[in-house]
Amino acid sequence: LDLRSLRNQAIFRIRGELLRSTRSFLFAQDFTEITTPKIIGSATEGGTELFPIIYFDKEAFLTQSAQLYKEQLSGVYERVFEISDCFRAEKSRTKRHICEILTLDVEMAFSSMEDILRLLEEMVHNVIKDIRDNQMSALKYLQVDNKTIVPEIPFARYKYEEIIELITDKYSFDIEFGEDISTEAYRKLGEELTDYYYITHWPMSIKPFYILPSKNPKYSESFDLQKGMLELTSGGTRVHNKEQLIKALEDKELNSLSFASHLNTFDYGMPPHAGFGLGIDRWMTVLCELDDIRES
Repeated sequence: LDLRSLRNQAIFRIRGELLRSTRSFLFAQDFTEITTPKIIGSATEGGTELFPIIYFDKEAFLTQSAQLYKEQLSGVYERVFEISDCFRAEKSRTKRHICEILTLDVEMAFSSMEDILRLLEEMVHNVIKDIRDNQMSALKYLQVDNKTIVPEIPFARYKYEEIIELITDKYSFDIEFGEDISTEAYRKLGEELTDYYYITHWPMSIKPFYILPSKNPKYSESFDLQKGMLELTSGGTRVHNKEQLIKALEDKELNSLSFASHLNTFDYGMPPHAGFGLGIDRWMTVLCELDDIRES
């Protein structure tokens, strides 16, 4: 009966339009849609949030990201994207976290973080325009037609240190450089910054091994896209030099042998590349002003 409710029908019509519009936008930008394995032999990002499974007589994992596959494919097809399930063994029981997520993964060769920032904000702008053009009745049913509006681009950009300074000075949070931003701090930040905005140049120490350091290696060529207090996207420029990548793995205390199949593709040449991963469910939660991500 819950599935038959007009409210849920409105949510899923908007979700369908979001997916259709996202694909249309990326195809128009000469992207190739890819599909990547969901059972993997080692951690994609070196994280601990993995679901282990027994794959015949070996240990394997449900994928937490298409990251390494899309990087490899960007070296061939230049512009690739995937909309697919990923699995995170989330310990957080909140209204913003779920263990099976639908993500949009994008990777673009011969590109930097700056190129990705422009592509992403144009995509967000276009998708919301399409939702308003094609699903206005659903927006009205959810009573968000005056709230889910087409955002102006370019989005505001703030460096990590600027954000830390803002929430430390204005709200008296004690956040040291190199720490992540707490949920409470994000909540206050969402009161200050209500629209879409970027947080760029995060500390290298808290970023995955494949993210490229900035000229000052204290910082990284990475960003998050926020809508108010919610993080929707993480992305950045990737390391494309094999020796630098091996060193980055060692610095993160990861065994390069576990990533041998990925590293081997760099022997054939890997162009500079950048990309992002966007949580579709989180974005839907924002667009429809849902109380819990599970509703999306």
